[in-house]
Amino acid sequence: MVGPRGWSARAGARPTLERVETPSPAQITGTTAAEIAASVRSLVERGDLAPGALLPPVRSLAEQLGINRNTAVAAYRRLARDGAVVAQGRAGTRIADPRPVAQEGYADAGSLAHPGTDAPAGTLRDLGTGNPAPALIPDLAPALTGAVGRPVLYGEPVIDPGFEAWARAWVAPDVPDGGSTRLTLTSGAVDAIERLLTQALVRDDAVALEDPCFLASIQTVRHAGYRALPVPVDAEGMTPDGLRAALEAGARAVVLTPRAQNPTGASLSEARALALREVLAEHPYVLVVLDDYFSFLSRRPFRSPLPLGHRRWALVRSVSKFLGPDLCLAVTATDAGTAQRLALRLSPGTTWVSHLLQRLAHGVLTDPAAQELIEQAGEHYATRNAEVAALLAARGIEVAPADGMSLWVTLPSPATPVAEGLARRGWLVRTGEDFLLVPGAEPSRHLRATVHDLSVAEAERFARDLAAEM
Repeated sequence: MVGPRGWSARAGARPTLERVETPSPAQITGTTAAEIAASVRSLVERGDLAPGALLPPVRSLAEQLGINRNTAVAAYRRLARDGAVVAQGRAGTRIADPRPVAQEGYADAGSLAHPGTDAPAGTLRDLGTGNPAPALIPDLAPALTGAVGRPVLYGEPVIDPGFEAWARAWVAPDVPDGGSTRLTLTSGAVDAIERLLTQALVRDDAVALEDPCFLASIQTVRHAGYRALPVPVDAEGMTPDGLRAALEAGARAVVLTPRAQNPTGASLSEARALALREVLAEHPYVLVVLDDYFSFLSRRPFRSPLPLGHRRWALVRSVSKFLGPDLCLAVTATDAGTAQRLALRLSPGTTWVSHLLQRLAHGVLTDPAAQELIEQAGEHYATRNAEVAALLAARGIEVAPADGMSLWVTLPSPATPVAEGLARRGWLVRTGEDFLLVPGAEPSRHLRATVHDLSVAEAERFARDLAAEM
């Protein structure tokens, strides 16, 4: 039975200190799924149901309202699809927390700092950015003159001819069939992935995502109302068993990073790419999106997990990491069918990518001096990651200096207390919690730190401070 204030007590025994959580007493009404869902939303809007509030179990709600159990299931499913509630299996269904998902880039100290940290905003050294080094981004000014040409009018081809020829050569070695490949331009890789998923899925469809996952992919899937199926990532990338389980659970699309996976830095080995091909070969009509965002900067070869003859696929390459985030441009190579559906969403008069941007990117990317600087940037990120990883290893903190902008640090204990201690020492880092598709099951034991712009003295101090907090 339940004793005073909800404490559990067995008959004839003294009350124990085991807390029994009861559903919110707020009165849910309705006899149809739509009415019940509307009632819950109304209670949330009035403040009668707060974020995290536990809703009645399906059976209890059905008995309370005198309805069929399937109607209650449909109501909760509708609320989950719209992001109003979070279903947690045996832990019940709770009102969703409206707090936004973490975003990449410079962080507000108030958003990443932790309780017990009284450092004023802006005083912490921000290692959570994931940003490229400004000094290693080519100067766009020399290419500006060549980017200005005659006006482009409605009805003209959406891809500038010069840039299209360059882009085809860029993707040709890495796509299944260069002859039938179609190109589409979008305003960056995040825009490309959002559009690719939109043309293939509807709300409540399942998407297989890497776990831990790129922050923007988490946002895209949540905001669109898709169901994220987490696929574990290890040192060689997305795991075949995890992918197989997601596909068997009904995933209609897969978003996969072939190299420099964010946040872990993992890149597909040849053996892993082959294993993933064997899994995907059994699902030829599942859309596979390869987000090769690091491309020119990567020190690892591109290894495709696409099986020969796969019917629905896309390779996305952005210029943001080497030409700067403000040059919002990504090349998407796809099969013909996917390209045709994308074309309905990217046409003259709606949202085509500026030809000025295309010409500007083309001018920079074909300039030998810019090409040399991009190559230097790739070497810089790899070298600095390896150097800081070595400093950490010297203090007993083993970190694989993987590809990408940041280091993924594995800790022997939960990351949040370590991050709090680092904040007190002047460092702002991201914990692995930000990147989990299903946070809260177990505390993350990872930190992601962007270290490539640290001086030697700063890197040594960071390694020393991290070791002291472990």
